[in-house]
Amino acid sequence: MSSEHLRTRADGGRPVEYPPVPDGLAVGVYDNHTHLEIADGALPLSVHEHLERAASVGVVGAVQVGTDVATSRWSAEMAAREPRLLAAVALHPNEAPELEAAGALDDALAVIDELAAQPRVRAVGETGLDFFRTEADGRPAQFRAFEAHIDIAKRHDVAMQIHDRDAHDDVVATLRRVGAPERTVFHCFSGGEELARLAASEGWYLSFAGNVTFKNAENLRDALRVAPRDRILVETDAPYLTPAPLRGRPNAPYLVPHTVRFMADVLGADLDELCADLASNTRRVYGSWEDEARVGE
Repeated sequence: MSSEHLRTRADGGRPVEYPPVPDGLAVGVYDNHTHLEIADGALPLSVHEHLERAASVGVVGAVQVGTDVATSRWSAEMAAREPRLLAAVALHPNEAPELEAAGALDDALAVIDELAAQPRVRAVGETGLDFFRTEADGRPAQFRAFEAHIDIAKRHDVAMQIHDRDAHDDVVATLRRVGAPERTVFHCFSGGEELARLAASEGWYLSFAGNVTFKNAENLRDALRVAPRDRILVETDAPYLTPAPLRGRPNAPYLVPHTVRFMADVLGADLDELCADLASNTRRVYGSWEDEARVGE
């Protein structure tokens, strides 16, 4: 692991090579959710190498996402000096119970609030609810952190990226009860057609990752088919969720073309037109990568 990376995958990383570079896209798109701070593979790529490979295939920018105080600070710092990155900052839902138990949740949230004021921090995320890994006694802390993140996003007028795992109903209920930020994105969308229609009715965005290509993910493909074209985004969640047929190898922003081509096939859409829609939607949510202005400024 190089000094540039903050950590390796929780499973220690995999001694396998990154996949080959795919054919490029003629119309540029963005990876709106990635974790470049995580080292993976037999030969981990630097941030520069990730972004150079991405640019070579038409992935012209990415949103680097924090999951705790350290990675959020790192994300903000990287976005401040790398024009192809914007940042999202937050405490992952599974961090909240541990921070609450240590009496450190409020201080951590204060750091996120401070970071969210930086001009190239364009989202609060990933935040939300995760009932897959957190037992019932930890859920009050998740709800408190989620509502605090919603407030931060609204006060700073930035987007919000939601982590929703086995918690669809409670995520939706919370957003409706306290009021969702204007630009709300379901990162790595994991629902089906019903949640897609509901999200669309609320004006929320659905971000599809490499798992839309998985054989057992027909629910995600159903959701993609009914989602309005002006409400869909694409992401990697790298180094996780490598698209088929490359599963088992590290994921990276330069592999977005695999997912985009698959999405175009599912939709029966012209590839260039879909890329243009994805790029337009992404800029609508996060603003321009080319300057320090926020959306709406």
